[in-house]
Amino acid sequence: MKIHEYQAKDIFKHYDIPVPVSCVARDTDRVRTFAEERGKKVVVKAQVHVGGRGKAGGIKLASTPDEAFRAAGEIIGKRLKGLIVDKVLVEEAINIKKEYYLGITIDRKSRKNVIMLSTEGGVDIEEVAARSPEKIEKLYIDPAFGLKDFEIKKLCVKANFHKGLSREFAHFLKSLYKLYLEHDATLAEINPLVLTEEEKLMAGDAKILLDDNAIFRHKELETLQEIAEDDPIEQEARKNNIPYVRLEGDIGIMGNGAGLVMTTLDMVKREGGSPANFLDIGGGGSAEKTRQSLELITMDKNLNGIFINIFGGITRCDEAAKGIIEAIKSLDLSIPVVIRLAGTREEEGRKLFEAEGFEVGRDMNEAAKKVVELAGAYRARRENM
Repeated sequence: MKIHEYQAKDIFKHYDIPVPVSCVARDTDRVRTFAEERGKKVVVKAQVHVGGRGKAGGIKLASTPDEAFRAAGEIIGKRLKGLIVDKVLVEEAINIKKEYYLGITIDRKSRKNVIMLSTEGGVDIEEVAARSPEKIEKLYIDPAFGLKDFEIKKLCVKANFHKGLSREFAHFLKSLYKLYLEHDATLAEINPLVLTEEEKLMAGDAKILLDDNAIFRHKELETLQEIAEDDPIEQEARKNNIPYVRLEGDIGIMGNGAGLVMTTLDMVKREGGSPANFLDIGGGGSAEKTRQSLELITMDKNLNGIFINIFGGITRCDEAAKGIIEAIKSLDLSIPVVIRLAGTREEEGRKLFEAEGFEVGRDMNEAAKKVVELAGAYRARRENM
């Protein structure tokens, strides 16, 4: 679950993490009033659930109340990466001496939380990782012992913090880590973490991702979610309790098992295709759930192909085939569909598909290659219509 920067900073305040003085505004007059009251330079930031707001024109610095008014007018009501901006965060500008990146997330390979600190803040951490991976320091937290003082000291040494700054950073990091754990977050990120001219640390930005599966333990956080900003297909998937994530490609992906679906995405990418989604129907998917899943996938009007990947363990391949055939017929799909079956009664399932004239791959490689080819041909036909 995503929350806005202003919501994350409100949570920061409860953990004694310094943030700039700010307010949330839905109209330009409120922005100008805030700037007049503070009598300082302000920053106007679009509050939408997208990354790269600065590059997209969603963050503007204003030196006067009139500039703040105009900046807000250029942002509020405008579309930013597909979302309409209906509110902005306006806050006092920070006197920046140095910018850092600080983030806490889950490292699934080590099965530990990991703290990442970089001396290159204010830019995408992915860019830093690709360009200068040595500039990202990582601290893996043993879940049995938690975050220790000596580990923080090592991190401070690597970042070349002087003694006074090291003490302040230790308090800052402990507070952020406590917030991260107590809110069942999957990410707590500050980019940039600002060292001010007054030698104080401050959160210039704030990003928190909350684990959807743990929200039942935090009823007060449910009100922070703004469904209106969610992708409409993801909204529909949530209503039907179907694990779905929309991506930017044109080949729909459906499988039974998260690991299998992730592998399918990789296979399509390797063959030169671009996945449009992640969708896991789970084990024992009924014909009705299969139909609902295909309906979800085909809500994406950019679709040029569908890859259905089924492993017959709990689900028998012939039963899965009957459900898929029934679903496809009920939806009257014109988009090319490629199916791959493996496991229990796969031969019987394959015969059912072949009897209906469906494309069936002998293995995952062949099926991925086939769906990419068919999607390319379908795309070409659409462009020439």
